[in-house]
Amino acid sequence: MSSLGPAVSSLRSSISLLESSINLLDTGVSDYRRLQKVLTTQQHFELLPEPTLRTAQQSILDEITPAITGLLGTAEAHITQLGRREESLRARSELLEGRLESDRRRRDSALEAKPVPDRARQGSGKDVNGVKALELKRLRQKKERLQYAVGRLELESRQRQRELRKSMAAVKD
Repeated sequence: MSSLGPAVSSLRSSISLLESSINLLDTGVSDYRRLQKVLTTQQHFELLPEPTLRTAQQSILDEITPAITGLLGTAEAHITQLGRREESLRARSELLEGRLESDRRRRDSALEAKPVPDRARQGSGKDVNGVKALELKRLRQKKERLQYAVGRLELESRQRQRELRKSMAAVKD
């Protein structure tokens, strides 16, 4: 057995060396899964060729353009409608202003044109001239009222024409 002693001792030393190597490898490889995950690259951004990018941009443009055109048409129609409404309101305002002015004139003329007593008419030539002056004043006021009435009718006519144009435009749309 003496010849086997050195072989056994060499085998034991080899086994201890092998165990030591296994322990070293085990500590080196035990973190392998984490290292594998850390070392794998993740692609966060995809690089695309330029023609593909242009095609995508064109498809988005083709998708959005009709919607934008529709919205612009709607906005223009609304603006046109608001313009017509503004014209109508202005005409109505002018008409109502004219009516107020006419009422003021009537009140003023009613206050100024008090009936002349019969005794004053029978008096002197001065009184006759005064009566003629009052009659002339009344006739001028009547003329102004008639002019106002004509103006008011013209405004009403223009307003009705605008409304007719508006309704015709609505029928065309």
